[in-house]
Amino acid sequence: MTYDDLRHFADSWGLLAMTVLFIGLIAWPFRKGARQHNHDAANMIFREDDNV
Repeated sequence: MTYDDLRHFADSWGLLAMTVLFIGLIAWPFRKGARQHNHDAANMIFREDDNV
């Protein structure tokens, strides 16, 4: 494989892979069933800690 072959692959399939990954990461917090987990993560700093 030459540099030109790798460059062509990155320009076509690499861009598609990064786009799919980006959309997946953006959609992950909005998936069904994640509301409670997101709520817990957002409010855990307000919980009392007995170790302080």
